[in-house]
Amino acid sequence: MKENLDNIKKEVLNCKKCGLYKTRTYPVFGEGNIKARIMFIGEAPGFNEDKKGKPFCGQAGKVLDELLDTIKIKRNEIYITNILKCRPPNNRDPNLEEIQACTPYLERQIKIINPEIICTLGNYSTAFILEKYGLKDQIQGISKLHGKVFEIKSLFHNIKIVPLYHPAVATYNAGMKDILKKDFQILKKL
Repeated sequence: MKENLDNIKKEVLNCKKCGLYKTRTYPVFGEGNIKARIMFIGEAPGFNEDKKGKPFCGQAGKVLDELLDTIKIKRNEIYITNILKCRPPNNRDPNLEEIQACTPYLERQIKIINPEIICTLGNYSTAFILEKYGLKDQIQGISKLHGKVFEIKSLFHNIKIVPLYHPAVATYNAGMKDILKKDFQILKKL
C-alpha cells in the first residue's frame, strides 16, 4: 500500500497536467493512516499547505483538529487529502480542467486506502465524490447536504459518504463551528 501511494506521490510531484504546477510551491499529496477507516477529502491546498506541502496545516487544519478532538479521533487515525493537489492562485475555486486533470490521483488514493467512510469537505469534493459513486442526482449545495449519510453498497465494498462543511467556514464565521461539531457527531456514531 505504502509503495503504491509513494509511486502516485512521485507522479504528483512531477505533474504538469494543468497550469497549476507553474504557481505552486509544493504539491500537497495527502497524509495519514494508509489503513484508515475514514478519509477526508478537501478541495485544494491553501496558502500554508502550498508552502509546507502538507494538507490542512493552516487555520482550517486547526479547526479540523479541534473537530476531530470532539469525537476522540486522532489525526493519525485518518487519511486526509484534496481533489486538487496544487493550490489555485489566490485560493480561487478549482476549475473543471484542473479537477479532471487531478482527480485520477485521488481515485487511486481511494482505491488503495479503501476507506469505509469518505468525508467530503465543501462543495467541490462533495460533487466529485457523489458523481463518482453514481449519486449525481443527489448533488446540491453543501448547505443542503452537510451531515447526511449516503450509503453505497456494491459486491466488493460498502462505503458511506458524509458531506461536511469545509472547516475553513468556521475561520470566517465562528457561528458555524457548532454546526460542524454537530455534523462530526455523525462520524462518532458511524
